[in-house]
This record gives sequence, structure tokens and C-alpha cells, in this order.
Amino acid sequence: MRLVMNEPVEEMEGPYRRRWWALLVLCLSLLVIVMANTALTVAAPDMTRDLGLSSADLQWVIDGYTVPYAALMLLLGAIGDKYSRRGALVLGLVVFGGGAVAGYLADSSTAVITARAVMGVGAALIMPATLSLLAATFPRGERAKAITLWTATAGLAIAAGPVVAGALLRDHGWSSTFLINVPIAAVAIVAALVLVPPSKAGHHDRIDYVGGLLSVIWTGALVYMIIEGPHFGWGAKAVTAAVVAGVALVAFVLWELRHPRPILDVRRFTERRFAGSNLAVALFFLAVFGAFYYLTQHLQFVLGYDALDTGVRMLPLAGAVFAGSALTGYLTPRVGMKWTVSAGMVGGTAALALLTRVDAGSSYGDFVAPLIILGLAIGLALSPCTDAIMGSFPEAELGVGGAVNDTSLELGGSLGIAILGSLLATSYSGHLEDATKGSKLPADALATAQDSVGAGYAVAQGIGDKARALAEQAAHASSPQQAAQLKAQAQQLAEGAGQMSHAVGSSFADAVAHTSLVGAVILGVGTVLVAVLLPRRDTARTEQPADEKEAQLSTAG
Repeated sequence: MRLVMNEPVEEMEGPYRRRWWALLVLCLSLLVIVMANTALTVAAPDMTRDLGLSSADLQWVIDGYTVPYAALMLLLGAIGDKYSRRGALVLGLVVFGGGAVAGYLADSSTAVITARAVMGVGAALIMPATLSLLAATFPRGERAKAITLWTATAGLAIAAGPVVAGALLRDHGWSSTFLINVPIAAVAIVAALVLVPPSKAGHHDRIDYVGGLLSVIWTGALVYMIIEGPHFGWGAKAVTAAVVAGVALVAFVLWELRHPRPILDVRRFTERRFAGSNLAVALFFLAVFGAFYYLTQHLQFVLGYDALDTGVRMLPLAGAVFAGSALTGYLTPRVGMKWTVSAGMVGGTAALALLTRVDAGSSYGDFVAPLIILGLAIGLALSPCTDAIMGSFPEAELGVGGAVNDTSLELGGSLGIAILGSLLATSYSGHLEDATKGSKLPADALATAQDSVGAGYAVAQGIGDKARALAEQAAHASSPQQAAQLKAQAQQLAEGAGQMSHAVGSSFADAVAHTSLVGAVILGVGTVLVAVLLPRRDTARTEQPADEKEAQLSTAG
């Protein structure tokens, strides 16, 4: 048996024998790039302390990955289609692993942001390649099942990232959360060469590089605007990014409509099934990433769990994704994707609605049901949507199809963190101001506490430290009168620290409830739109594209 798999999947007489092993490699590649993002949410506090990151630095450490990742996927997916999908996967894993090593060695905010950006470029190569190789390797009858497992892996990675990061942070520094990616990427590279067959498009037309460049500009500018505006204010940078995104998007659409071989045929968005599936993916990840953003903070800061405990408590979400994916495989062929996807989106809306009941007295038990329902909803909705999006593209454009699906996912996730995260911050700040009225808290201390829930608890801890310092002074006072005075001041400060801590926790809990309500409304309205857009009959499963039929006939011949 040859060590490296060199026979192109397009030249095989029948389905590739080891395709399920190949799927395992593709899922491992997907796992590492999703975990790299979710793990950082847990490692961020340690990184902030060690590197002295400002809030702006930390925001770009997180989003330095997102901008190149979202912006480059469409162009790199097309390049992978033309030259080599497996080559794009392996190159992406090499770039990703190199960025992870750079992140491990980084000793400044600039170095970490640069490393994250390099990892984002690698992820932009990997993500569309996993879907395009999956679609090329599996026959149409098995593709939906394979995509279901791919989607379940994404759900697992969302919850597994914090678990892995939390376990590492107990005995190692934050840099270990970068280094852990390297051996996983190395294993995936070797396994890809051994188990994943080469694949590329059947035609050799020139790539529409103008359309690809315009897609990079409008997507990158849009994501930058989404990040910059809500977090840092709608100043010149955010407004300029919005203008650039709008102009580049219009230019992209006009160019693609006129080009004989566009990088993306934008007319596909007039097809209800395709448009509805992309909208569902974007809206779902808006809700999931937004909810994940504030739930991890609530578990860590308000309920006091450490990084590992927080990750473990997110695992019901991952298990429910697998269960929902299994249900999808049973339900979709029987009732059609319209009803399966709509049911999933209703479930997601219900999960967010349950989170509106969060208050200062809520415990972890109050989060279990929403997490399970949200996981089931992800499994139900996303697999059929991804299958529908990939099924809309001919075999020659599978990389582009994967990039479209992943861009919808990434744009939705970025919007979720930006919109719901900004709303969370505003709501928390307002509730905290109301909760501390009449407390004699200095204005600068209140402003610091309003910045974030972590900063709020730090202010409360600072007040408590002052109380303990005064109590120690009282123990060594030179006179009983001075000791009594110091003890009284210490007791007053200790009570103030307790009141401040309670105010921060209750304010953040109220902000979570308020933000969840808005998220539920957004997803609920989106559910109606998706239900209207998706056709009643699932015709795409019964009608193969002409070029796919021709490809199968030529292979058989």
C-alpha cells in the first residue's frame, strides 16, 4: 500500500474505499481551527495580565483571527478548486501551525495579534477545503450523513475549546493554548496525505481574480466595521470601513453579473433554497456566538467557575449537537429540510427566550436546559442548510460552495459578538449605574467598573483589599480610639465591597436576560423569514445538477 494517497478522487471508478477515514481527517482539521477561537475566550484573562493588554488590544487579539479568515475564504476556496483542494488543506494546516508557534513565542500584543492573523489565513485555506473535499469524496447519497458529522464536529469544537484551554491553564501559561494546536495540525497534515485523496475542478479556466479581490475587500471591510463600530465607537475608521464595504460589495455584484466565469455566481441568491439556507446559517451563528460570548463570562465571573470548570459546564451543548444531528438524519428525508431547519430555529429562539429568566439568584442549573435546547437546535438546522448550500454548486466549484457556507457562518458569528456583545456592555453599564446610586462610589471607580463585569469585580476586590488593610492597621493601632476608628472604616469598606460585588453580579445577570431577549427577537424574526424563503418541496435531493450527472457518466464510462 502506498504511503501517500495520489489517485485523484475524480479518476476513481467507484466511491473511495477509505472515505470515512478521510472524513475523520477533515473533521480533525475543522476541530482545530474552531477550537483555536473558542479556547481564546478562556485564556484571555491570563493573557491580559501577562502582556498588559488594553481592552482594544484584547479585542484585536480575538478578532485579528476573524478578519483574514472571513475575507480570504472565497478567493482561497476558488484557488483550491482550480489547483488542489487537498493542497489547500495541507498548506492551510502548515500556515495555521506556524501561526500557533508564533503565538506561543509572542511576548507583546502586536506579536500575538500578528500570530492570530496568520492563523486566520491558515483557517481561510482549511475551512472551505474541508467541505469541498467532503463533497468531492462522498457520493451524493452519503453526503448528507457526512455533512451531519462535520456539523456535529463544529458543535463539539465550540464547547471543547474552553475545556482544553481550561485544563492547560491549570498547570501552564496562556501560551500553551497556542502550542497545543501544533501537534494536532501535524497529525492532520500526515493523515491528509495518507488518507485524503487529491481533488480539483475538472475545468482549467482562469480564476476571476478581480472578483476575488473585490470579495476580499468588501468582506474584510464589513467584518472590520462590525468589530470596530460597536466596540470602539462610530468614528472615522468604522465609517470609512462601512463605505468601503458598501462600494466594494456593489462593485463585486456588478462585476460578477457581467463576468463569463465569475468566482461566485451571485444569481444563486435569487434561489429560495440557497438564500434561505445562507440566512439560516448566518442567523444561527449570530445567536450561538453571541450567547456563547456572554454565557462563558457569566459562568466565570458571576458564578465563579475557573476556566476548566466553565468548559466542562458547556459540554451539554456539544452532546446536544450530536443528538440534534442524529435527529436531522432521521427527520430531513421524511419531512423535508424546510420543517427541520424551521424546527431548529424555533428551538434556538426558545433557548434564548429561556435565558431571559436569568437573575442574580440563578445557578448553573438554570443554564442547562437552554444549553441543551440550543445544541439540539444547532444539530437540527445547520446540517441540512450546509448540505443545501453545497448541493447548489457544481463539482467544479465545491471550494467556492464551502467558502460561501463558511463566510455566512463567520459573518453571523462576528455580528453576534458585535451586536449582542455591544448590547450586553451597554445594558450592564446602565444597570450598574442604577444599582450603585447613593453608594458614595467615586466616579472614576464606577467608570472602571462599568467597562466590563471583570473590571467590576476587580473594583469590588480593590475595596475589599482596602478594608483588610485597615483592619490590619487597627490591630496594630497605638490607641484604642484609633483602633476603633480604623475598625469602623474597615467594616464600612467591607460592607461596601460586598454591596459592590452583588451590584456587579446582579447587573450582569440583568444584562444577560435583556441581551437574550433581543437575541430571541432577532432569531424569531429570522425564523419566519427562513420559513418563508425555503421551498416546501426539497427538490434539490431529487434533481441532480446536469454537470454532476455528466461527471458520473464519464467516470462510469
